[in-house]
Amino acid sequence: MNTRQLFQQHLAPTSPAPVGLHIVSASGNYLYDADGKAYLDLIGGISVCNLGHGRKEVIDAITKQANDYLHIMVYGELVQTPQVAYSAALAAQLPASLSSVYFTNSGAEAVEGAIKLAKRVTGKTNLIACNNSYHGSTTGALSLLGDEYWRNAFRPLMPGVGHYDYNTRELIDAIDDHTAAVFIESVQGEAGVLAPKQAWLEALATRCKEKGALLVMDEIQTGFGRTGTLWGFEHYGVVPDILLLGKALGGGMPLGAFVASWEMMQTLTENPVLGHITTFGGHPVCCAAGKAAFDILLQEKIVGGVAAKEKLFLEKLHHPKIKAVSSKGLLMAVELDSADEVMKVLHNAMQKGLFSDWFLFAPQCIRIAPPLTISAKEIETACNILLACLDEI
Repeated sequence: MNTRQLFQQHLAPTSPAPVGLHIVSASGNYLYDADGKAYLDLIGGISVCNLGHGRKEVIDAITKQANDYLHIMVYGELVQTPQVAYSAALAAQLPASLSSVYFTNSGAEAVEGAIKLAKRVTGKTNLIACNNSYHGSTTGALSLLGDEYWRNAFRPLMPGVGHYDYNTRELIDAIDDHTAAVFIESVQGEAGVLAPKQAWLEALATRCKEKGALLVMDEIQTGFGRTGTLWGFEHYGVVPDILLLGKALGGGMPLGAFVASWEMMQTLTENPVLGHITTFGGHPVCCAAGKAAFDILLQEKIVGGVAAKEKLFLEKLHHPKIKAVSSKGLLMAVELDSADEVMKVLHNAMQKGLFSDWFLFAPQCIRIAPPLTISAKEIETACNILLACLDEI
C-alpha cells in the first residue's frame, strides 16, 4: 500500500476532498512533491513559514536544542533557557505593558488561555467577538469563531458570547459592565483580509477602558511582519491588553502564546495554583526554533521589504475576472465572481506549479500569503500563472 493510500486510510480527515499533494521536501519558497515537481508556495503553511522553508539557522537551532534536551518538565516549573531567551526577545519588541509571555502549543490554545485570563482579571464572564472571525477550533475558540456554520454542529458551546460585525458601532455599544473582554483580529483574515478603521479601533479601545473590559487582539496570522509592521496593531497605535500569537511564532514548529502584563499573569498563579497549565507548551525545541527565526526576521530587516512586495502584487494583479484585491502587507485576497471560479483557478495553478488556497468566510477569494522572503521575480511568476489561469476559465 503506497503513502497516498495510507493517508486516505489512516490519517483522520478534515474535509471530504483534501488537496492530497504528496510533498516530500521544501526549500526556500518552494515545495517539492514525490515526483520531483516544484510548487511556488503562495500560502507559507497558512502564514507559518514567514522565512520560507529550510533556513539553516533554524534547523541548526533545532538540532542543538535536541542534543541538549527535549522535554524535561511541564511548562513554567524549571528554568529552561530557550523559553526564557525567546520570551525576553519578544518582550523587547513589544510595548512595556506586554511583558509576560505564556507559551502554548498552538494559536487556539493561546485563545483558550486568554479567555481564562480575561475572566480571572476582570471577574466578569461575558465575551464579545466578531462575525466572520476565526480564532481556532477548540471549544472556547470555536465559541468565539464568527460563523454559525462551523459552530452549530458542536453546540452547546461556551455561553455569554456575543457576535457583532467588525468595524461597526453596534459592537462598541454592546460592551457593558458585564463584558470581560473583546476579541478581535488586528486584520480579519478568513473574512477576506478586512482591516479595521482607525477611528473604530480607537473608539473600541476607549469603550473597553471605560467599561473595564480587556481588549484582546488576535495576531496569530498577522504577527511577525505579515502586514508590513512587526505586529499588526502597530499600524493603528492601539495597544491591546492581551496579545495572541501563533503560526510564525515557532519558526515552523508548533508554538502559540498569549502575552499580557506581568501583573495580569500573576492572577493565574493562585486561587487556584496552576490556574493555567500545559505539559508541552513552550517546548524547548519549538522555542529555540522560534527565536532563531525571530532573530533572522529582525537582523535581515525582512519586514521592511513587505510593503514593496505588496505593491508589486497589486500592480500585477489586474484582470477582467478580478473584482477586487484586498491586502494588508503580504496577506491578500483576490476576489473573483464565485467560489467555483476560485477552485478552478487553484486547481489549474497547481498544475502549473503554483500552490495557493482560499478563505473560510470568503470562498470567492484566492488567498495570497507567501513567505515574506518571496522575491520580485517569484511574485511576477506567481502573478503570471494566476492571470493565465484566469484566462482559462
